[in-house]
Amino acid sequence: MYKPFACCPFLTMSGLFVTGVLIGVGLQAWPSGPVVASAGPAVTGPGPEEHVRKLGLELPTVTKPTNTLVNAVRVGDLLYVSGTGPGKLNGKPLLGRLGQDCTVEEGHAAARNVGLHILSIVKTELGSLDKVQRLVRTFGMVNAAPDFKQHPQVINGFSDLMVEVFGDEAGKGARCAVGMGSLPNGIPVEIEAIFQVRR
Repeated sequence: MYKPFACCPFLTMSGLFVTGVLIGVGLQAWPSGPVVASAGPAVTGPGPEEHVRKLGLELPTVTKPTNTLVNAVRVGDLLYVSGTGPGKLNGKPLLGRLGQDCTVEEGHAAARNVGLHILSIVKTELGSLDKVQRLVRTFGMVNAAPDFKQHPQVINGFSDLMVEVFGDEAGKGARCAVGMGSLPNGIPVEIEAIFQVRR
């Protein structure tokens, strides 16, 4: 019977040696446990809570909704925040329509005020803003006259605040800024947001 490499035992031993080395390298490279997706980069430097303190921001008290909804719902590592209005400024509710009763600057300020309310809701739900990994999506609604065209500049009031608190990368997400014929109680801006939460 023909035996491969019978004329040269050295080749047979060399082949076995190389095969063993390759198997050994392969076993070392094989993962020793389940592969777990990274939760994102570790937090370095001041976190969102520290930024809030340094900016001197005062987060308003979270109120319980009077309609059939909750302020926020967490599903897995996502926190969905309900549509939120600007609340009151100096005890007076912020009302008006952009392009009719409110200037872009006033709308921008109202959107920033919405941001303070949303930060307060997020902190109440999670216990700390440091548990936020990033802002995922913003849906901004502007109570606007039919010919108003500066919806993005209004919603920038919210977006700029998110960058101030969470940073240039984590504070920016996908965004939509649209005009509405009206908003509840005549408020100028309403915003809903989705955040990714650290596990």
